[in-house]
Amino acid sequence: MASVVAKTGIRREQGWLYFVDRAGDVSRVRMQRSGRRVPKGRQKVARCGIEREDGWLYFIDKKGNVCKVKMKRSRSRTTAKRSTTTRRRTAARRKTTRKKPVRRKTAKRKTARKKPARRKTAGRSTARRRASR
Repeated sequence: MASVVAKTGIRREQGWLYFVDRAGDVSRVRMQRSGRRVPKGRQKVARCGIEREDGWLYFIDKKGNVCKVKMKRSRSRTTAKRSTTTRRRTAARRKTTRKKPVRRKTAKRKTARKKPARRKTAGRSTARRRASR
């Protein structure tokens, strides 16, 4: 799967992120932990001088060696595909792939019916009824 590019035999320490920098050397940086501030700056761990190839992923394995693996998705493959298609075809494809937004029906809420107003009984009218009997 992975092929060893350079045998460095680096021993990793906790709290550090190890990577292959632009110059092709192995460097390390402090890892950020739960909002704590980290001092900026890199430290060169080993000088390898690796020349990177396009479409390969470079990493440091468990033994501390620099290895490379073929990437499943790389820029070199996608750029080759894009150059063969024309602009007109891609515009036509976009129109067919767009979907209309789905309108969701909102359930109508039942409104509470108002109770009929009660008749007000005046104190005088009841007194008059009693008096007339």
